[in-house]
Amino acid sequence: MDLRNGLRPLGSTPAEFEQDLLSNLYYRRGTTVESASAQDAYETLALTVRDRLAARRARTAAAHYESNPRWVYYLSAEYLLGPQLEQNLLYSGTTDFAPAALKALGFDPAEVAALDVEPGLGNGGLGRLAACLLDSLATLDIPAVGYGIRYDLGIFKQSFVNGEQVEEPDDWAFQGDPWEFPAPDDRHRVGFYGHVGPDGWVPGEQIDGEPSHLLVPGYGTETVNIVRLWRARACEDSFDLRRFSAGQYAEAVEQAVKAENISKVLYPDDSTESGRELRLKQQYFLVSCSLRDIIRRFRFRNHDWADFPAKTVIQLNDTHPTLAIPELMRLLVDEEKLDWDQAWSIVRQTFAYTCHTLLPEALETWPVAVLGRLLPRHLEIIYRINDGLLGEVRSRFPGDIDRVRRMSLIQEEPERRVRMANLAVTGTFAVNGVAELHSQLLTSTTFDDFATLWPDRFRNVTNGVSPRRFVRLANPGLSSLITSGLGSDAWLRDLSQLEGLAPLAEDSSFRSQWRSEKRRAKAALGLGDPGALLDVMVKRFHEYKRQQLKLLHIITLYQRLRNEPGRFGVPRTVLFGGKAAPAYTAAKSIIRLINAVAATIAADPKASGLLRVVFPPNYNVTLAEKIIPAADLSEQISMAGKEASGTGNMKLALNGALTIGTLDGANVEIRDRVGAENFFLFGLDATEAAALRRSDYQPRSYYDGDAELKHALDAILSGTFGGVGQEVAHSLLDRDEYLTLADYRAYVDAQDEVSAAWTDQERWTRMSILNAANSGFFSSDRTVADYLDRVWRATPVRPA
Repeated sequence: MDLRNGLRPLGSTPAEFEQDLLSNLYYRRGTTVESASAQDAYETLALTVRDRLAARRARTAAAHYESNPRWVYYLSAEYLLGPQLEQNLLYSGTTDFAPAALKALGFDPAEVAALDVEPGLGNGGLGRLAACLLDSLATLDIPAVGYGIRYDLGIFKQSFVNGEQVEEPDDWAFQGDPWEFPAPDDRHRVGFYGHVGPDGWVPGEQIDGEPSHLLVPGYGTETVNIVRLWRARACEDSFDLRRFSAGQYAEAVEQAVKAENISKVLYPDDSTESGRELRLKQQYFLVSCSLRDIIRRFRFRNHDWADFPAKTVIQLNDTHPTLAIPELMRLLVDEEKLDWDQAWSIVRQTFAYTCHTLLPEALETWPVAVLGRLLPRHLEIIYRINDGLLGEVRSRFPGDIDRVRRMSLIQEEPERRVRMANLAVTGTFAVNGVAELHSQLLTSTTFDDFATLWPDRFRNVTNGVSPRRFVRLANPGLSSLITSGLGSDAWLRDLSQLEGLAPLAEDSSFRSQWRSEKRRAKAALGLGDPGALLDVMVKRFHEYKRQQLKLLHIITLYQRLRNEPGRFGVPRTVLFGGKAAPAYTAAKSIIRLINAVAATIAADPKASGLLRVVFPPNYNVTLAEKIIPAADLSEQISMAGKEASGTGNMKLALNGALTIGTLDGANVEIRDRVGAENFFLFGLDATEAAALRRSDYQPRSYYDGDAELKHALDAILSGTFGGVGQEVAHSLLDRDEYLTLADYRAYVDAQDEVSAAWTDQERWTRMSILNAANSGFFSSDRTVADYLDRVWRATPVRPA
């Protein structure tokens, strides 16, 4: 017994690990080697690895309690954590002997590993960034907790039926989740509706938030933090036994079902009134439970509310958790009985806000009537915050009525709505964008009035990705080659060391090994000739990301192949991945057209071995870890001025993919670092795009003036691709909100440059190595270090 921390020492040798595995199979799984299934083996392995991380977690918690540090609390609607087994094996130091232990007990390690299902807690880049930042916070020994919702069904599982996206439930935890620590006895009560009386808010409906947590280990350190997830549960008196006894079975559990819908799926479809209300409930549920838990943690060692900002920084990951601002005000004023000014001072010193978008529709607003009905006390608080804000604006800018109208937390026309982004800026001490260009545009366009009022509040923190997840785990062959080339694996904790690869780009032997690793990764995907250029566009489907531009290029290549083979270029496989929101009809139409074009090309013998389009369904971290290492070309072609940052562009560059892209988001910083000569740039920049959109933009003039573009769109309009996609073509010709046709010619010409570069494999490989060598800046460790320096001001605490 380790008397110092009260923990039984866990085995650190292969034999001891095997013994622990066997013990857990008997005593915790309740079965024997002879009768155990592969699922038994997987869950037993997970428990055995989890035990080792849990021991580190106990030491981490003890160190945090002793030091009473400033905590970083990260509030996010999404966490795209990815599969847990392989990462936790690596971080616990058991990668090498866990497979041997399984084999010794008669289990197939590959079969066991295939049962590891990634948690359905996120969807896109927002959730994956949150996961990367939690990884880096632990790796840098920063006391931190991530807060989110424990969704039963995630967002959805994507499949294709006749080329159309179909959404199916993603029951990711159907078999249970062995990595999860439930805490059903530690619930928090959450209220909705009701009225505000003399004694405060009296909710008309209440539910419970039941927590569980997952361990978040750091790499190369003893620190293990957690992500705490909330699941909606009905209160204990919700079951109506009288109705059940009367045969009214559905009515008897109606309240329970209604309560648990809140954590059922990520981003409920908000195309209906009930869906919008459910989404607002979900957001309040997250912040209410999380703030009560944060306060509970504060009180472990502290009692004076004046110390709260010194011990607590709460990062709002986009606008979804913005209700945390009025909720903390409510808790401080109504429950803790602080006066308004003191409470507001605490709130504004505690919260920081990351804005991830420039799209007006993504800057959430909520109808005053809906928010007031659901959260009447919070609407009162928002009104009072707004009074203070507008008083400050009028004092600084007397007579500027338009500025007052723009900055108000309440939009008056055409419907009274609460502007959540304005509230987020007003109630925080720091606001950051996620790439240099994005941060510049936030202060010059989206939040220009606020930046004029509070210039010191705005800063930039460029996104990053975890090299452990997206190089070491996703691409072990290339990772080993990098370690061999650099002489150690220290680059996994200091990604700037990748600069040491630059001289090796001139070494023909190293280039040959690099090419071999790329071919191996492509062969593992099973997409045909690994010698063909693998052209990858994997990201959430949205018109501003311009999957439709990539599609027009594919059609142009296909038409060249059939009519002018000399202009076709090089053999190419184009791979799409990503989901469209269920109610986003235009994006779903683009998906259907991609699949129709893919089918037409696949059926044409002339295209065999030369052009192929593939679209594997249900893109997630598991699939990304297969695709990203294999990619040769990274498509980052959004309309300039619309993409906040991107993180897929960083993952692909780190794995040696060359980027074709606009000067948008983090593309600007990638190009600056990898070199203009190693980046395929095309299209309008943000200033030019904005100017063109303000002008009398006529997309049909580009159609009329470019024979290849006309030919491609006419093919869609004439029904060449199974009669599918006319609505996509008409949208481009009549509206083209994201300037797809304006950038078409520059894009196709840049793709011709790609083909020319691919024909010289020595040149291409040199460019590929230099992309990886110069992408060390895009580590999430650097991102967290920037947050610590510019926003959080938290310091490391290392377990004993």
